[in-house]
Amino acid sequence: MPFTVIRSDVGAEPHRSGRPATTRAAARLAGTLALLVSLSTVTGCSLGRQDDQPTDGGTRPAAGASSGAARPAPDVPVGSSTHTITVDGRERSYRLYRPASADLTTPVPLVVMLHGAAGTGEQAEQAYGWTGQADRDGFLVLFPDGLNRAWAVGPQCCGAPAREGVDDVAFITELVASVGRDLPVDPARRYVTGISNGGLLAYRLVCDTTTFAAIGAVASTLTGECPDPKPVSVLHIHGREDQTMPYGGGPGRRDNDGTGRNPVKIDGPPTPELAARWRAVDDCAAPKTTTDGPVTRSTATCAEGRAVELITVADAGHQWPGGRPNPPRAEKLLNLDPPSTALNATDTIWRFFAAHPKPTGG
Repeated sequence: MPFTVIRSDVGAEPHRSGRPATTRAAARLAGTLALLVSLSTVTGCSLGRQDDQPTDGGTRPAAGASSGAARPAPDVPVGSSTHTITVDGRERSYRLYRPASADLTTPVPLVVMLHGAAGTGEQAEQAYGWTGQADRDGFLVLFPDGLNRAWAVGPQCCGAPAREGVDDVAFITELVASVGRDLPVDPARRYVTGISNGGLLAYRLVCDTTTFAAIGAVASTLTGECPDPKPVSVLHIHGREDQTMPYGGGPGRRDNDGTGRNPVKIDGPPTPELAARWRAVDDCAAPKTTTDGPVTRSTATCAEGRAVELITVADAGHQWPGGRPNPPRAEKLLNLDPPSTALNATDTIWRFFAAHPKPTGG
């Protein structure tokens, strides 16, 4: 079922005047993280180039899908390692986490974790607990880096990658295919998750490709057109007090109507409406709603074993529930929302992923 999310009545963010010398240090920090405030808290060599030693610790088809067949364990270190891959003539970087618990003599799941604006793959690896989850449950995790710390989801968002026409959908799909050619990734258990700008790209990926079995979006929305999405399991986690990507839809507080050197246009639908649209795509039954303290879950079972679930955290803002606390100085200076302790988003998303592989033939 086609659906489109696009609006034109978005006001531009007011221009900020210069700051006095006494606040230049804060201004420099705020400038470096400006896009963070705005949004958040093809070909290459085999597995790309490995740069560091390990640290323990649908309209566009998926490119080069892996069979997931068992093969000898590859020369990929246990722990976290950094690599590069060239896509569309650009060298892109990413981190790969291989837990000791992953048995690479059999097909294993793969999770792609997309950082928010002004973040990095390393920051996402450290902040959200995915490596510990992978240690417990034996799956691989990719932490890609957006160019200039942002992801392009269209010409109006977000930041320099959008302005320069970067194809981040091509980057992620080729990255997943490349890793799948060298590691025994199970094609039925490839998943994508992301926060804020990363969540925007996660939704774009499931709109434009059939690479992933399920998506876990946090503090995010869907922007732009999504004319013919294929069925996919969807878990969406959102704070009711989020002012950057409002739960009620519409432009966020840092939206600039997609203009200027760092275009940011975020004008998605109300979050319950977005979940309802995916229920229609997935041919779901009516959702069942339960509430436990500040956490409300609306869960629908769908055709072929898929599901659509919306989790709302009543007193939370723009954040990853259960994530690492923000540095106090940055939280105060940049007015960042603290992570909610009412929910462990990473464990919740993984459990949803594990329960919803891609159906046979789907």
